[in-house]
Amino acid sequence: MTTTTLAALVPALPFLGAVAGLLLGRTAPGFVRPLAVLPPLASLVLAALVAARQGGGRAVDAATLLTPTGSVPVDLALHIDGFAALVAILVAFVATCVQIYSTGYLRDDPRYPSYAALVSLFTSAMLLVVYSGDLIVLLVGWEVMGICSYFLVGHYWGTPEARAASLKAFLVTKLGDVPFLIGLFALGTDAGSFRITRVLDAVASGGLDHPTLIALLLLAGVAGKSAQFPLHTWLPDAMAGPTPVSALIHAATMVAAGVYFTARLLPVFEASAAAMTVLAVMAAVTMLGSGLAALAQDDIKRVLAYSTIGQLGYMTGALAVGDRGAAVFHLLSHGAFKALLFLAAGAVIHAAGTNSLAAMSRMSHLRDRVPDAFWTMTVALLALAAIPPFSGFFSKESVLGAAERLATGHPGPAPGAAGWIVLVAALATALLTAAYATRLWLLAFRGRGAEAPDHGRQPLTMTVVLWVLAVPSLAFGALAYRALPGWFDGGSLAPTLLTSILGTGLAVVGGLLAYGAWQRAAARAPRVPLGAVAAHPEGDAGLVEAEAIAAHEPAYGDIAKAPDPADPGRLLLGPLYGPAAAGFHLDAVYSALFVRPVLGAASLVRFLDREVVDTYVRGAAALPRLLGAAVRRAQTGNVQTYVSALLAGTVVLTVAVLLVASGA
Repeated sequence: MTTTTLAALVPALPFLGAVAGLLLGRTAPGFVRPLAVLPPLASLVLAALVAARQGGGRAVDAATLLTPTGSVPVDLALHIDGFAALVAILVAFVATCVQIYSTGYLRDDPRYPSYAALVSLFTSAMLLVVYSGDLIVLLVGWEVMGICSYFLVGHYWGTPEARAASLKAFLVTKLGDVPFLIGLFALGTDAGSFRITRVLDAVASGGLDHPTLIALLLLAGVAGKSAQFPLHTWLPDAMAGPTPVSALIHAATMVAAGVYFTARLLPVFEASAAAMTVLAVMAAVTMLGSGLAALAQDDIKRVLAYSTIGQLGYMTGALAVGDRGAAVFHLLSHGAFKALLFLAAGAVIHAAGTNSLAAMSRMSHLRDRVPDAFWTMTVALLALAAIPPFSGFFSKESVLGAAERLATGHPGPAPGAAGWIVLVAALATALLTAAYATRLWLLAFRGRGAEAPDHGRQPLTMTVVLWVLAVPSLAFGALAYRALPGWFDGGSLAPTLLTSILGTGLAVVGGLLAYGAWQRAAARAPRVPLGAVAAHPEGDAGLVEAEAIAAHEPAYGDIAKAPDPADPGRLLLGPLYGPAAAGFHLDAVYSALFVRPVLGAASLVRFLDREVVDTYVRGAAALPRLLGAAVRRAQTGNVQTYVSALLAGTVVLTVAVLLVASGA
C-alpha cells in the first residue's frame, strides 16, 4: 500500500467510525465503544507508518483536482513533511487515549454514543488539517472542528453554563474566522493557487502583493482558534464540557490547529516584519496575562485552561522569532503532558465528589484516595513547570533559546525587538507557571477543604491511560531534542546554558514562592467545616460534571462564591487577585464595546420596525377598512331607502345641470 493511500486512510477511518457510531448508537449500542476506540487506534498505527516512510526527508505530495473554479482551482491534496507526520501521530495518540478514558469516565452517560462519534469526527477534522496540501480543504477541517467543539462543549446542554460556553466558543472563534477566510482568499489570489507548496513558492519569489494585510488577517483566525489574546476568552468557559473533551481540545485539536497552521505557512508571516512583531506582542501579552489569571483561579480546570493559553503563547512566541521547529517541538511535548493534566484532573474531580466547577479549596486528602492521579499529575505538573529532566523543560528551553538568539543579534526573519519581547515575557511566564503549578498541586493534594465521600477506585481504563501518558511527559523531551531537528528545519533544539539557568532558576523561585505563601495562608485560615460538601445525589461525575453544586447544596452556595482565605494566590497577587480571577474583565470590555452596541442597534431596528414600518402598514390597511365600513352602512337591504336615494340623487344631478346651463 502506497504512502499516499495510508495517509488518506488516517483521517478517513475516524470519520467512518463517527458515521457508524451515529448510525448504530441506538440500534446496536454494543458496537459503540469498539467504534469509538478502534478507528483512532488504527489511525495511530497508520500515522506511525506514514511517519516511518516519510522519515523526516522529502515531503510526500499528491493531488487530484477537486473542482474547477475558474482562475484558482481547488485540489484534494496531501502535503506530508516532518511537521505533519509527527503532529498526526500526536493527534491520533491523544484521541485514542481520550476515547479509551471516556469509556470509563462516561460509562453511565446516556449521550455517550453521540459524544464518542463527535470525538471521532473532531479527530478526523484535525487530521485533515494536518495532512491537507490545499488551503480550502484545510479550511473544511478547520470549520468542522469549530462545530464539533460547539456540540462537545455543550454536551451537558441541560445546564445554562454548558449552553453559554458552547455558544461563546462558537461565536468568538467565528469572529476570528471571518478575517481568516478573507485572508485565505487573498493569499490564494496573490499566489494564483490554494496549494500550499505553490503558495510557499510564490512567497519565496516575492509574489505576494499584500503580505502584511494577508498575514494580519490570517492571524485573527489563529488567535481565535488557538485562544490567543484578544480572542482567548472562550477557552476557560469551555471547561463546562466533559473533562476528556477538554483534554482533546487543549492537547491535540482545535487550539493546536492555529499554531500548526502558522508553522506550516510561516514564510507568509515572515514576509512582513510588522506581522512578526504583532505576533510577538500577541504571544507576550498572552503568556503574561494567562499566567496571572491561572494563579487566581479556584476551579482546577480553569487553571489548566489558562495554562494552555500560556503554553500556546510560548509556541506563537517561537513562531514570532522564526523558529517553527521549537514551536512544534513544544506543541508535541505540551500535547502529552496537557492531556495527562486534564485526564488526571478528571480523576481528581470524581474523587472530590464535585463537578466541573471543581474548586481546589474544597479538596482534601486526595493524595491517598487517588494515588494514580496524584503521581501522574505530579509528573505532568513538573513537565508544565519545565523542571529538568521532564519533557516540558527541553521543549520550553528550545523556545527560550530561539528568542535569546534573535535578541542577541543572530540573523533571523523577525526584528530583534521581537526576540526581546518574547524572551522577557517567556522568562516571566516561567516563574508564573511554576507558581500556579505548585499552587494547584498543594491545594488539590494537600488541601484542607471539606472531606468529600469516597467514590471508590477509578475504572481501569482511566488509570491505564494516565500511566501511558506519563511516559512521554517524562521522557519525550530528552529523546526528542536530539532526533527532531532532522524532521524539522535542521535548527538546534538543544537547551542553551544561559536560558536553562534563567528559566529553571525562575521556575524554582516561583515554586518556592507559592509554597511559602501556601504555608503562611494555611496557618491563619479557618478550616472548611466538615459536611459542607455532600455526596452528589446523581453519583458519577461523568453524568453530572457540568451541574452547579450549589443547586444541590444550598448551604454551600456562599462558600462557593467567597474567595478562599487559604489561597496562596491571594498573597502572591495582592490587589491583582480580583482582576486576575475575573480574567482582567476582558469579557466586560467586549460586552461594552461589542455586545451592548449590537443589542442597542437591534433594539433600534425593532423600534423602527414596530413603530414606523408597522405604522405605515397599519395605516394602509385602515383606510380601505374605513371606506368599506362607510359603504357597508349604505347597504341596508331596504328597497324604499334605495329608491329614495336614487330619487334624491336624480334631483341633485338635475339641479346641478340647471345651474351649469344657466351659468353658461
